[in-house]
This record gives sequence, C-alpha cells and structure tokens, in this order.
Amino acid sequence: MTRAGSLVGLGLIAAAVLTLTAIGMGGGVFAVAAILALLPLPLYVAIVLWLDRFEPEPRGMLATAFLWGASIAVVVAGLANGLVEQAAGPVMTSIVSAPLVEEALKGAILLRFFVKRKDEFDGVVDGVIYAAMVGLGFAFAENIDYYGRAFKASGVESLGVVFTLRAVIAPFSHPLFTGAFGLGLGLARQLRSRSAATAAAALGFVGAVGLHLLWNAGASAGLVFFGVYSLVMLPALAILFVAVALALRFEGRIIRARLAPEAAAGLISTGDYAALCSARGRLHALSAALQGGGVGAWKARRVYHRAASELAFLRHRADIDGAALDPALEERCLRDLGVPPAAGAEGTGSEPAGTEPAGPASG
Repeated sequence: MTRAGSLVGLGLIAAAVLTLTAIGMGGGVFAVAAILALLPLPLYVAIVLWLDRFEPEPRGMLATAFLWGASIAVVVAGLANGLVEQAAGPVMTSIVSAPLVEEALKGAILLRFFVKRKDEFDGVVDGVIYAAMVGLGFAFAENIDYYGRAFKASGVESLGVVFTLRAVIAPFSHPLFTGAFGLGLGLARQLRSRSAATAAAALGFVGAVGLHLLWNAGASAGLVFFGVYSLVMLPALAILFVAVALALRFEGRIIRARLAPEAAAGLISTGDYAALCSARGRLHALSAALQGGGVGAWKARRVYHRAASELAFLRHRADIDGAALDPALEERCLRDLGVPPAAGAEGTGSEPAGTEPAGPASG
C-alpha cells in the first residue's frame, strides 16, 4: 500500500471509530466531548513540532503516527483490554494488560518507521517526535470516550474534573509513555553494535510499559496518584526533555562535522556554517531573513536549512549503516544549498579567491 493509501485507510478507520463512539454516546454528548478533546490538541502538537529543530519530519509520517494512535492502536487495545477484563477483572486489566497491550500497539508504528524508513529516523529526536504524535492520537480518541462518559453520567461538574485531570494536569501521559520507547529506538539508531541497539530498544519498551503501569496503579489508588505524578512522572518528563535537548546538541555536532568540507572550501560562509550548527543560530537567521526580505526570504532560508540538515544526515546515515551515499539525493541537497555538486562532493576548495560563498544572506 502506498503512503497516501495508508493515510487514507487510517483516516477512514479513525472516522469509523468516532462515528461509532458518537452513536454509542449520543450526538450532543459526543459533540461536547470531541470539542473538548480537540481544543488543546493544536497546542500539544505545536510543542512537539517545536522540539524538531534541525530536520523536521515528513508531515505524512507525522500524520500516520497520529492516525495510527487514534485508530488501530486504540481500537485493538480496547478490544484486547475488554477481553482481559472479562477474564481477569479490572485490576489486572489496568496494571498488566493496558500498559503492555497499549504500548505494544502504539510502539508498532515506531518499529515500522525504524525498520522501513531509516532515511527519516535518525536518532533520539526523531524517535521521541514520532512517539509523541502516536501518543497524542491515542489520547485524543481516548479522551473523547472519557469526556463523553463523564458528561453523560454526572454532567458538567464531572466533565470538568476529568478534563482538568486529562487535558490540564496530565496531557503528556501517553506521549511520555511511548516517548520512552521512541527514545530507546532513537538510541538504537545511533549504535553500531546490533546487541547494544537491541538492548536500547528493549529497555525503552520496558520503560514505556513501566511508566504506564505506575500511572495506572497510582490512578487506581486515589491520592497516591499525586505522589506518583510528582515523584515519578514529572521527573520522567524532565528527563525526556533533557534527552531531547542533548540529542539536539548532538545533531548540531553531526551537522558541523558533515558540512565541514563545504565550509572549509568556502562553499558555505562562516556565518551560515555557524548558524546551521545551532538551533538558536537557525532561529536568528530565520528572523533576520524575515525582517530583511519578507516571507519569501524566510521560506528560502527554511529550504536552505532543510537542505543542510538533509545533506548532513544523509552522510551520517551512510557512515552509520556502512552504505554508499545516494548521489541523486546528495546532488539535490547541494543544489538547494547553492553548492556546485562536483565541488561539494569533492570538497576541494577550488573556488577562486573572492568568490561569494553560497547560501542566503544570514543578516
């Protein structure tokens, strides 16, 4: 199935899930629940995308991750947890079945990306971004159900309590759980040893299940939940953000190393080279482009930044995977950077003295 076909299929399944949910709880209740679930979602997505500073992931893959969480993962998890609840009761479902089944289902799309789309899965940042999107999709569909049941059972007051808990106090729960697995896969992508990579991925999955288990156990124990929230979940979230921050610095070093030949040859100016290797430098360059040349200059600068990142990570992946560079992709990136492909590939520094280095003005 094509990527577009996968998106359409997942979208149809998600629409079917929402339709059945609406039929089950009633149109009016569903409308209220869906609006509340949708209302803060753009903010959460914006925060996730803001973290992706150097090489933004393809929108199609981000959408696939979100729709997977909101369709296949949530439906199959609901069916599996329902069967376990009938056989073993709600406690076993909450602390054993739900963490294991839900994290396995959400993690399945991450594994697929990791195996099939290595060109768009470079490390920790990518793993956490995809994990956050699938977690947000899962939480979105789940929140509609929770909000609708609370509203239908006890009215606005109960709905307000559930909304506060799920959308204000702890909107990060599912992205955090699955983010642990994304972190493990991201580390695995950077490791040359297969056994070490397997261990990193396995530990990430165990972390995802463990965090989910602790969350559900705390939620089942009344006020104990707030202890778990403050002593486990908030520190875990902080650790995840620190890991992303360190990974971004590492990505900056990758870009610095992989574009060094062009910088040494004068094909990329000193100012552009410094800006490309820093998230802050890129932000400053984009701001300067917008102020100096308007939206057109800002868009051109974005293309330049993306080309630099793609070229650097193309070379990095080839080194990590022990594979040959794709010459067509390298040539396209060099062209977007304004670097003659032959000069970029050879890195000979043969530009005559006084030649203006390639790249948009950095302001």
